[in-house]
Amino acid sequence: MDLQNIIPKDGPAIEEVQKYIKKYTDEVIVIKCGGSVLLNKNLFNQFIQDISVINKLGLNSVIIHGGGGNIKKKLDQQNIESKFIDGLRVTDKIILKVVDEALTELNLEIIKKLNIQKCKAQSITTKKNNVITTFPERKELGFVGNPKEVKKETLLTIINNKEVPVIVPMGIGDDKNPYNINADIAAGAVAKTLNSRRLLLMTDVEGVLDKNNKLISEINSKIAQEMIKDGTIIGGMIPKINTCIDAVNNGVTGAVIVDGRKPYSILFELFSDKGAGTLIRK
Repeated sequence: MDLQNIIPKDGPAIEEVQKYIKKYTDEVIVIKCGGSVLLNKNLFNQFIQDISVINKLGLNSVIIHGGGGNIKKKLDQQNIESKFIDGLRVTDKIILKVVDEALTELNLEIIKKLNIQKCKAQSITTKKNNVITTFPERKELGFVGNPKEVKKETLLTIINNKEVPVIVPMGIGDDKNPYNINADIAAGAVAKTLNSRRLLLMTDVEGVLDKNNKLISEINSKIAQEMIKDGTIIGGMIPKINTCIDAVNNGVTGAVIVDGRKPYSILFELFSDKGAGTLIRK
């Protein structure tokens, strides 16, 4: 394998890639992508390149993506106002249709860009190849769900075909209606089902910081829970860390809060000594 022609020049060192590549052979890497990565053209293109490199190295990845600002943009264009309860969007049938459209558009954009890089990918939405069944989060939230089951065999068939599953964070409920799912939670459910080697949550921050605002490169789930209790981990990072804690206690080897603003952050996280965020282990 000619790593010189596969790894970007400003990516991780070839010697380090050689050291780590064996670790991920025949394993699954689940990657949740959202926020600034999807909004920033350069970061989006580097994300696509990262996935195509993983694919060229013969490794298996699964992508779950958020809305990347696309949902809000579409709702604003139609003058639809959102209400939030505990940070979750109240989703009626009108909003659900907009959410579905926005996520599907983005899904097809990711597939298209991967195909240009000669990386085969398979779109997974509630209309095509749906893999997540859901139960309602809370009645007052409308069509917001939590994962009930993930269809492992469907995903493994796609992975074994050397294609990348690109999953919209939605699922079908017992009532046959589609439900919107928080993308981090959806990624955690997929990672647990596949017993993945890594769950990478791409974010807009450096990783988990200590009380002196210094990056913590690695913690275990017990310490992470204590950091939530003592107020070191706050705000929007709490649900992300809870997803990581749940994942590593249910079959995932390691979960990482990745700084998605860094160029080639996925490659540096997987194939370098220093990584690109905070690794959480059991």
